[in-house]
Amino acid sequence: MKIESVEGIVLSEVNYSESSKILNVFTKDYGLIGIMSKGCRNMKSKLRGVSRKLIYGTFNIYYKENGISTLISVDLINSFSNIMKDLERISYSSYILDLVLQVVRQNNDSSIFELLKNTLIKIEDGIDSFVLTNILELKLLEYLGVKPNLDSCSICGSTKNIVSLSGADHGFVCGDCFTNQRVTSTDVIKTIRLYDLIDISTINKIDIDRKVCEEINTFLDEYYDRYTGLYIKSKDFIKQINRLN
Repeated sequence: MKIESVEGIVLSEVNYSESSKILNVFTKDYGLIGIMSKGCRNMKSKLRGVSRKLIYGTFNIYYKENGISTLISVDLINSFSNIMKDLERISYSSYILDLVLQVVRQNNDSSIFELLKNTLIKIEDGIDSFVLTNILELKLLEYLGVKPNLDSCSICGSTKNIVSLSGADHGFVCGDCFTNQRVTSTDVIKTIRLYDLIDISTINKIDIDRKVCEEINTFLDEYYDRYTGLYIKSKDFIKQINRLN
């Protein structure tokens, strides 16, 4: 095995033997890889603090292609300490990690890494976790091959008089094709279109009516249920938080 240094984010961790862990690390260069962190559960281990979910750093490893690599050390880039102090932010971030893990198991595209990194950085900076999560969810649908049509009517292709956002019809529906779909407000249509186009790294402030956010969130929940086949258990906890709010 050769020594490699790879930039990555820990998506999940599994205890192994009495003192070690296997980390699922999403890396910029190699995609998703498994890394053994030997002895990291021991109190005095130098790897203890960097062998957990949500660690972003440069992982110095004995790299094994198509197998489990071995961790030597981590040069920490961001531990996301603000996220770790806040229940709501850590709940959304945990869900994001779980979702990305499921997506990259189907499509190990390196560009997902930047989406994940930028989303976590913005949550760390205190920008609305709810909206950021929805933006990321929408963008990830493209990698799953089921992205809704938000450019034109999904039935006839017209870009005029869009009146509905329909999961059953895979996106926008115009007035001429409208039958019994739910009428969608102009604000929702404009906002989800913005979600689709915006570069997450450029977001510095989010100021969107909560009802608009909630309607988009409901659409995305239903769309994921209908087309992706993914079930992310951590999303259930987020739904509980939203009901309380």
